[in-house]
Amino acid sequence: MLSDSVAYNKKLRGWLSYAFASEVFVIVSLTLFLPICLEQFARDNGFLLPGRTERCSAIAKLERGTTRCVVKIGWAWIDSASFSLYVYSISVALQALTVISMGGIADHPPHRKRLLLSFALLGSIAATIFLILPSTSPVWILVAPLAIFANVGFGASVVAMNAYLPTLARESPEVCQILAEIEDAQEAHPSNAPDESSDYPDSPLINRDTTREVDILEAKYEMELSRVTSRISSFGIALGYGAGIFLLMIALIPVTLLRGSTFALRLAIGISGIWWAILTIPAAIWLPGASGSERVEMSDTSPGQWSTKREIVAAWKRLGNMLRWIEIKKLRNTFKYLAAWFLLSDGELGSFTTITSTAILFGKTSLNMRPSALILVGVLTPTSGILGSLAWPYIQRRYGWSNLKVIIILVLMASVIPAYGCLGFLSVFQGKSTRFGGLTTQGEMFFLAVYFGSVYGAFQGYARAFYAELLPPGEEARWYGLFSITDKSSSFIGPLIVGLIADTTAVPILTNVDVERGRKDAREYRYAAT
Repeated sequence: MLSDSVAYNKKLRGWLSYAFASEVFVIVSLTLFLPICLEQFARDNGFLLPGRTERCSAIAKLERGTTRCVVKIGWAWIDSASFSLYVYSISVALQALTVISMGGIADHPPHRKRLLLSFALLGSIAATIFLILPSTSPVWILVAPLAIFANVGFGASVVAMNAYLPTLARESPEVCQILAEIEDAQEAHPSNAPDESSDYPDSPLINRDTTREVDILEAKYEMELSRVTSRISSFGIALGYGAGIFLLMIALIPVTLLRGSTFALRLAIGISGIWWAILTIPAAIWLPGASGSERVEMSDTSPGQWSTKREIVAAWKRLGNMLRWIEIKKLRNTFKYLAAWFLLSDGELGSFTTITSTAILFGKTSLNMRPSALILVGVLTPTSGILGSLAWPYIQRRYGWSNLKVIIILVLMASVIPAYGCLGFLSVFQGKSTRFGGLTTQGEMFFLAVYFGSVYGAFQGYARAFYAELLPPGEEARWYGLFSITDKSSSFIGPLIVGLIADTTAVPILTNVDVERGRKDAREYRYAAT
């Protein structure tokens, strides 16, 4: 436990600074400019159907929907609009493989920081290279691996960043103060006191009062730990969203002046990469390489025998063993939450990047929204996310709600989104005099951007904060890697379960999570290797 508040504040600033640095890439590139840029690259090198002899150069002609543009990748012809979706799907699949492989390494504090910085460097450099790769280049297809490297770098570095969250909460001054009160109460009345007083009928009330006092303090400790975790997580989300909005406003200038040209899109992505790289430097300075409070459990090797290859192999073996029924029973509440998270990430609260980038493409191709309008959607969503992530901790504190209750309320609010979309299939709402639902107008896109952002901004912070309460100490990166996989699964498995079905399934699972038992199981959990 960090007793020095200066050291703790330094560590907290380092963690927040990386959220400030990395989230910009998500908001500016992954959710907005990158999918459009990839589609633009494909169009600039594609041909019009059906003849596939005329270049796709007339943007207005394509937007009217009178023809399609296809590009040849290897031996296959694919739609230019699908190119970015394929690239993104491949990137999240590789991201899943990466976070599984690095789990055991990142749980070792010195290597955790190195992994975070290494993947941050990989992702930021890949994004920056977009500045020097025009769509007219004979090697334009390199935008695909660059986008993949950038996304993998971001996802893996965020898993390492999230692994710091549980210890940041446990080491906060508020939580440490309550823990000290518990220790003082236990020292003042040792556990063997009831045995010594058993011969005196009038004295057990003292011991009962002491036990009650400790129980109250322990309940207070768990509640404060939960609130601090959600507060830090939500503040990190708000800070990252704020940075993203700031850079979006800057990127709006060249994109508007250059009328959404390929160069303008490349410039926006490149700037986000430069921002990511430069503002990671404070995190590199302030984040500690190791902490004495963190339990380190490497694979069954001595320090002299440690190797990256051995840890990667051990990570995959550990994943297989973690999914054995005997291990699942030990952490049944953690796995219940993961099951609910899997359904939610494939349903109405899917990946922020997936939903937003797909919505941007939908607005561009189906609603014929201008680049400036698409950027406005990209600004409205994270702006609402800031408000949601800051407002919900206040609401939670005001009414004394647990993290789990807040998550359930947010899920129920999110179920309105797919329900609203389904109204477009009902003829009674799509008549000549009455048109409501179905996302058929640009105004609806703006409204849902605000609503979705306000819900998801809070949900993202609370989801990882609540998950932190159910993790075995010293294994945060491994379990956050599993959390990341379920979050990204919808990107390469596909939306197999629609939002409303996911909602009606996930909420009962969430309500069945026993938080107290989950915390206890996580603290007592010890991995039993086969």
